[in-house]
Amino acid sequence: MLNIKEGILEKINDWNDDFYVLADFDRTLTKGDSESSWGVLASSAFVPQEYADERIELYNYYRPIELDLSIDYETKNKYMIEWWTKHIGLLIKYSFKEEVINNDTSNLDVMKFRGGAKDFLRIMHEKNIPVIIISAGIGNFIEKYLIHNDSMYDNIHIVANFIKFENGVATGISNNIIHSLNKNEVSMPENIKELVSHKKNVLLLGDTIDDIKMVNAEKRETALKIGFLNESTKKDFDTFIENYDIVGYNDATFTELIDSLKIFK
Repeated sequence: MLNIKEGILEKINDWNDDFYVLADFDRTLTKGDSESSWGVLASSAFVPQEYADERIELYNYYRPIELDLSIDYETKNKYMIEWWTKHIGLLIKYSFKEEVINNDTSNLDVMKFRGGAKDFLRIMHEKNIPVIIISAGIGNFIEKYLIHNDSMYDNIHIVANFIKFENGVATGISNNIIHSLNKNEVSMPENIKELVSHKKNVLLLGDTIDDIKMVNAEKRETALKIGFLNESTKKDFDTFIENYDIVGYNDATFTELIDSLKIFK
């Protein structure tokens, strides 16, 4: 289901094709109960059970902190840096192999597109709208998943944690860590920033309150902010309604968005 702020549809009626998309990936383009791109590792036969166990311990400790709206930004940011650093450390500790990405596609099935997400990406490709996926997840798996589902179009650009390998073994990630609180347009390579520099409007898609920060503050007035509320309490719902222009809840789909918004026609 969708909750749409009054007057918001009129605000975007004249956008036409003058916009670009900034989208989170895990549990935004994928379903709310989908496994994350990090979780793909734990489901692979190529990694030891010890890795999966330690990964779950980290998740169970840090995920509630990530979702807690009462924790201030500085404190939460410190915890998120700890979480991502420790998880990347596990990849090195257990000599994570490049073959997990190159040779195994069966584990990708634990990720599931949100309903209508493939249609959304196809429409954006047909309309030549740049789609920038900014994710705190693993870029290697996000790219692989899109390819596996015939959705890795040339208008899609992925800014995420790409694992780097030496002699087929993980040694870290390619650039700075992107976690759930620091993923934003500042993280984008200069060539992608240039690609969208002439676009007046931005369509933002996320599943946490912090995802609003993906778009620069000065652009938020020209942004249509769409939030998918996956794990909800009344407080979460009220906060989403206050901060997002459109809130999808009860496993809302992209099909509903496509049917509701003129810019997808």
